[in-house]
Amino acid sequence: MRKVISISPNNRNIVGNLGIIALLSTITLLGSFTTLEKRDFKVKRVVIDAGHGGKDPGTSGKYSLEKDIALKIALKTGRYIEDRIKGVEVIYTRSDDRFIELNHRAEIANKNGADVFISIHCNAISLPNVRGTETYVMGLHKSQENLNVARRENEVVLMEDDYREVYEGFDPKSPESHIIFSLYQSAHLESSLKLAAKVEKQFKTRVGLKSRGVKQAGFIVLWRTSMPSILVETGFLTNSADERNLNDELKQDYIASGIFRAFRDYKEEMDSM
Repeated sequence: MRKVISISPNNRNIVGNLGIIALLSTITLLGSFTTLEKRDFKVKRVVIDAGHGGKDPGTSGKYSLEKDIALKIALKTGRYIEDRIKGVEVIYTRSDDRFIELNHRAEIANKNGADVFISIHCNAISLPNVRGTETYVMGLHKSQENLNVARRENEVVLMEDDYREVYEGFDPKSPESHIIFSLYQSAHLESSLKLAAKVEKQFKTRVGLKSRGVKQAGFIVLWRTSMPSILVETGFLTNSADERNLNDELKQDYIASGIFRAFRDYKEEMDSM
């Protein structure tokens, strides 16, 4: 696993340091190519992460919680993969309603030598008419909206002990912290983008959902993983139609099957390289 060089976001000269951080990230990326060249590209193990859980409910709608829906879709997705793709091991970060720290979710994937990491969530926004799916990879924030999603998902670290030490000075309430996080582009960005695009394509063409596309933002849970990783926002609980769909067992099956098909297609592509 490659070493990440960290610079504290508390530095008063943070804006001037962004160029240095970008350069260090580029050096780290280039230094990873040798590892990638030697890697066996057979996809044999996937970690499925149900977002939030336990004391962390995530976002909420009028009658449902993100942690409950994310878990149901995650388990359904895993079962599709287990039942339909031979030779692939599925590992869950949680299989029940419990709190798992963000860094530990990544550790589960890293320690088990996962080839893919998929984190499943539900979205929220102050505008009730906004609906649809989004799939994120670790990267630069392209808009304030992307930043807001990352900030909301990252604020769970406030529930963890010693989060400043664990996450190297990261402050989820600081825009500068998220800017620095977004500069850590891993050597797996291209593969992550491929998988994310396949998920959104399945949602749009096979499941019949409104796709808001593939996006980039600085998510802690993706930052610590050492393999292609995506974060799937399956819909907005703040939208009545999306919330209704996300609580429907059949629609949950459709969403899970979309993620499964995307993973299957990604595996076939990577295995053929």
